[in-house]
Amino acid sequence: MGQEDGREEERPVHRVCVSPFRLCRFQVTNAHYAAFRPFSFANPLEPVTHLNWFDAVEYCRWLSAQWGSAVRLPTEAEWEFAARGGLEQKPYPWGNADVTARARYLERWREGPEPVATSEPNAYGLFDMCENVHEWCSDWYDPCYYSVSPRENPPGPADGSRRASRGGAWRHHIKIARCAARSSIPPEFRYADYGFRVAAEGHTI
Repeated sequence: MGQEDGREEERPVHRVCVSPFRLCRFQVTNAHYAAFRPFSFANPLEPVTHLNWFDAVEYCRWLSAQWGSAVRLPTEAEWEFAARGGLEQKPYPWGNADVTARARYLERWREGPEPVATSEPNAYGLFDMCENVHEWCSDWYDPCYYSVSPRENPPGPADGSRRASRGGAWRHHIKIARCAARSSIPPEFRYADYGFRVAAEGHTI
């Protein structure tokens, strides 16, 4: 985890082990979320946004009951493992190429997020990792956590005032984030560029 030439909170670079887990290939869409909590939306295939951390957790609880199987938000460690797609210490899910080399980079994200899965997936078959919308993680956030992180399944700090999030977002000047880039906001905040995807233990979702 981390990037040596990244921001301070991405250091020290350290190796962690995560137990087998599953991560949804797609960010949760408007259509997915409307099955849980009906609301008006323009495009059913765009990622749902304007959700705080508690909304995302509630959806996971609801989906767990629907499926009869535990669904949750990923940890930061799981998210970064998944985003890298098997490429160790490469800045982006596809490797080293700059974000502007991404297909249609200059045409996308003019007024909001794109429909999910409209760009190439990473080597694990996961779409929109590091792009489209920020994704809530389960962890509390601490910029110094990497210096004390356990090696096995790091869960994040025991408490805090901000929840961790990962990935880039359409509202930023640079639209795609590095795999190691960390972000956070208070869990009660709702923004137009915040969404999420669901995770589960190592059985099929």
